[in-house]
Amino acid sequence: MKPTINRCQGNQTTIREFILLGFGTFPQLQILLFLLFLVICIVTLAGNILIIALVVADQHLHTPMYFFLGSLSCLETCYSLTILPRMLASLLTGDRTISVSGCLTQLYFFGSLAAAECSLLSVMSYDRYLAICKPLHYASLMNSRFCIKLVVGSWIGGFICMAVCISMTSQITFCGPNEIDHFFCDLSPVIKLSCSDTHTVEVTAFINSSIFTLPPFLLILASYVCIISTILRIPSTTGRKKVFSTCSSHLIVVTIFYGTLVIVYLVSDSDTLRHLNKVFSVFYGVLTPLVNPLIYSLRNKEVKEAFRKAVLQSLGVVYLWPLDTFWRKIRTPSQSLKNTLHPCSEEYCVSSLILAYLFLEFE
Repeated sequence: MKPTINRCQGNQTTIREFILLGFGTFPQLQILLFLLFLVICIVTLAGNILIIALVVADQHLHTPMYFFLGSLSCLETCYSLTILPRMLASLLTGDRTISVSGCLTQLYFFGSLAAAECSLLSVMSYDRYLAICKPLHYASLMNSRFCIKLVVGSWIGGFICMAVCISMTSQITFCGPNEIDHFFCDLSPVIKLSCSDTHTVEVTAFINSSIFTLPPFLLILASYVCIISTILRIPSTTGRKKVFSTCSSHLIVVTIFYGTLVIVYLVSDSDTLRHLNKVFSVFYGVLTPLVNPLIYSLRNKEVKEAFRKAVLQSLGVVYLWPLDTFWRKIRTPSQSLKNTLHPCSEEYCVSSLILAYLFLEFE
C-alpha cells in the first residue's frame, strides 16, 4: 500500500501514513511470529489480570504491598494492549501502515505508561524501605489514602509528561521517507522522519525522560542500600532470608525493567548494536509485562497461597481456617477429618479431601 501524502509548497510532501517495517524482513516467519506473540499476549493478559483479581478478592492481600502490585499488573495490562494488538494485526494481514495520528496515539500511551511504571516501581521500593527499615511507623505512614495518592500521582504524572511531548511532536512536519524500522511507534525513530526543526522536541523529551527515569532510579537505589544494610544487621541467617524474600521479587522486576531500558535507549544507539534494537525492544516492551506476574507468582508465598485458595474454592473446598491448620488436621489421625470442612455429605468430604491432598503433594 502506498503512503497517503498531501502536496505542500515546493517539492515537499506531507506524509499522512507511516510504514512500520517490524519483522517484515523475515516473510517466511510471519505466521510463526504471529503465533508466538499471540501466546505471549494471552499469557501476559491472563497473568496480570489474575494478579489483579487475587489482590481484589483475597482479604489477606489487602495490604499496601499488594495494592501496588495490583496497580503494576493493571499498568502492564494496558502496556501490552498498547503494543501487541497492532503488531499481531500487522503480522496476520501484512498491512504495516499506520496513520500519523494513530502512530502518535500509540506513542502517547506507550510513553505515558513507561513513565508511570518508573514512578510506580520507585513507590514500591519506598514501601519496602518503610516496611523493613521503619516497621514501627509503617502502618501510620503507608495508610490507604497515602497509597492511593502515590499510585494516582504516578499515573497522572506519566500522562501529563507525555502529553507535552506529543503536543510538540504533532506540530512538526513529516516529509519523507515514511518507513519506521520498528514494530511500534517510538519517539526517536518517529522524530528522525521529520523535515522540521526537532531540536526543541528532542530537548523536551530528554528533560522529561530524565525526570521520570533518573530520580525514580536513584530513589530505588537509595531504598535498597538502606534495606540491604538493615538486612545485614539481622543476626540470624533465617531472619535475613525471610526479610529479603519480601523484596526479592520487586528487585528482580526493577533489574529487568531498567536493564532493558538502558540497553534499548543507551547501549543500542551504538553502531555495533543498532541492528539489534528491535530485539532488545521486544524484551523491553513485550517480555517485561510477561515475566512480571510470573516472578511475583512463583516467588511470593502469599500470592501462591491466594491462588491455591481460589482454585480449591472453585472446586468446592471451603475453608474454616488457614491452609496450614487444614494440612495439620489432615495429617492428625486422632482428629475427625469431617470437622475441617463445612457440614456436607460423606462422599463430598472424601472427594474434597482427595483434591486437597493432591494439591499438597504436587506443591
